[in-house]
Amino acid sequence: MPDASLPEQVQVLAQRFAAQIIARTPNLDLPCTALPDAPAAALPASKSPTETGAVDRYQEVALESLELVNPRSVGVEHAALSAMRQCGFEDKLAQLGLNRPQIAAAVGNVVARMALPCSELATHAWLKGQSALGELLEFDFQAMDLNRLYRASDALYKHREALQEHLFGRACAMFGLGQTITLYDLTNTYFEGGAAAVNKAKRGRSKERRSDCPLVTLAMALDASGFVRRVQFFAGNASEPSTLKGMLTGLDAAPSATVVMDAGISTEANLQWLRDQGYHYVVVSKLRRRQFDPALATEVQSAGGVTIKLQRVLDAQGHVLLYCHSPAREQKDRAIDEAKASGLEAALARLHASLSKPKGRQDAATIMQRLGRLKQRFARAAQHYAISVTTDPKDQRITAITWDKRTKPGSAAAHPGVYCLRTTLVEQDNAALWRTGAMLIELESVFRSLKTDLGLRPVFHRIDRRVEGHLFISVLAYHFVHMLRSQLKAQGVSDSWNTLRQTLSTQRRVTVTMQRRDGRTVHVRKATRPQPGHQTLSTILKLDPNPGRTHRVLV
Repeated sequence: MPDASLPEQVQVLAQRFAAQIIARTPNLDLPCTALPDAPAAALPASKSPTETGAVDRYQEVALESLELVNPRSVGVEHAALSAMRQCGFEDKLAQLGLNRPQIAAAVGNVVARMALPCSELATHAWLKGQSALGELLEFDFQAMDLNRLYRASDALYKHREALQEHLFGRACAMFGLGQTITLYDLTNTYFEGGAAAVNKAKRGRSKERRSDCPLVTLAMALDASGFVRRVQFFAGNASEPSTLKGMLTGLDAAPSATVVMDAGISTEANLQWLRDQGYHYVVVSKLRRRQFDPALATEVQSAGGVTIKLQRVLDAQGHVLLYCHSPAREQKDRAIDEAKASGLEAALARLHASLSKPKGRQDAATIMQRLGRLKQRFARAAQHYAISVTTDPKDQRITAITWDKRTKPGSAAAHPGVYCLRTTLVEQDNAALWRTGAMLIELESVFRSLKTDLGLRPVFHRIDRRVEGHLFISVLAYHFVHMLRSQLKAQGVSDSWNTLRQTLSTQRRVTVTMQRRDGRTVHVRKATRPQPGHQTLSTILKLDPNPGRTHRVLV
C-alpha cells in the first residue's frame, strides 16, 4: 500500500503499477470451460497457468495486516463480454479493420452503456476508476485517452450496416429465428442545449413531453423475437409515414412476410405500397368508429392470464378488422373519460356561476368564445355533451348555461377498452392475429429500455456523427442485453435488465494484501464469490464464477 501521506497522483500511479504487476503474473486457476459456439475473441485470452513466479498456497501472515484494495465491478462486465463473444463481436470488429486499442475502446463504450448508462465522458472515468473490464480484456484503460472513445464511436457508426447484419445473423443462428414478421416503429429523444450545429436536431412532437428541446428520431425494424434488424436516424421533425419504404427496402424478408406497425405509420399509401411489395400487415386501425358486441366475441388468454375478447369483421376492401377488448384498457379508458368529463363539467359550472356575478362578463361573444376554448381543452369529453345557452331577449345577454351528456355511438367512450387491428391475414384465426398485433407492446418496451436502461437519452453531442454514434451504441447495447435476457427467459427468468444489472453488479474484483513474518507482502487478486441470485444467473449463462481468474504475487 502506498503511503497515505504521499500526493494523490503518486498514490494513483503506485496502485496502477501494482495492479499491472499482479495482473501480469500467471493466473493460478484451471481454465474454465469455453462457452458453446463461442469464437475466439479478437483480444488475447489469459495465458495458461504455470508454476513460474507462483506463490505457495499456504503462507504465514499477520491477520491484522490484511487489507482489501482496488475494488472494481466485474459482474455486469463479465456477462456483457460473454454475450459479445458468443456473437463474435470482437472478431467482427477485427475483420472490419479495427486494431486492438480500437476494439477495446469500442467494447468499453458498449459495455459501459449496459452497466452504467452515461455519456462517453463518464464512460471514460468509469473504465479508468471503477470497472474491471480492462482486466478481462487485458487492456489498460487507465492509459487510454478520452478521444479514443469518441473515435471508437465513430468507427462503430461507420460500420453499422455490417455490424447489424452480422449480429442479426448470429442471433438467427443461435435462437433459430425466422424472418416472417417485422416490427416497425419510431421514437425520438431530446438534446440538452440548443444543438444548432446538428442537422438532425429539429423541433417536433416529443414522445417524452420534451417538445421544449430539439429532437432526433430513431426508427427500428425488429424481428418477432425483438432482435434488431435495422436502425436508422432521422430529423426530430421527420414525418413517420415517409420513413417506411426506406427502412424495409433491402431487408430480404421472406415472401409474404408480415409487417406489424402502429397507426401513425399506416397511411393508405403505405398500406398500398406494402401490398404492392407482397407484404402482409397487421396495423392498429385509425378508424374512429368502433363496433363491439360481447355476445359475438371469442376469447383468448394473454400471457398474464387476462381474458381478451375478440370480434372479427370484414371491411369493404377484404381486410379483417379485429376488435379487441382488454379489461385493463377498459379500466384505463374509463378513468381517463371520467377525469375529462369531470373537468369539463366543473369548468362549465364555473362559467355558469360567473354569469350571476356583478362584474361577470355576460355578452354572447365572450361567453361563446369561452365555451369554444373549453371544448378545445376537453375535446375527448366535449363530443359527448350537448351544451346550450339561455339568452335574455331584451339585451341579448347570456343568463344560463346548461349541458346534457349523450355518449356518442361508436366512440371510444361507448366501447371503453376496445381497439381495432386491421390486417390482410384473413386466413389466420382471431387468437393468432391478436398475438401478432400484441408484438407492438414488445416494441414499446424496447424503446423504454433504450431510454431508461441503456442511456439513449438525453443527447449532449454537437457533431452529427457523434450524435448518431451515441444512439447506435445504445442499440448495440440493447442487442446484447436482449440476447442475455432471451437465454434467461428460456430458463424461466424474466426479470428486466435493470433488475438483472443490480443482481450482477454485486460482484467485484479485489486485491487482498497480507504481510508475512519476514516483512514481505502477499497480494492475491480475484473476484468475490457470487451472491445466490447472481450464481443462478451465472449457471444459466454458463459464466465463470471467478471472472479474471486468481493472480498471486509475493513482493
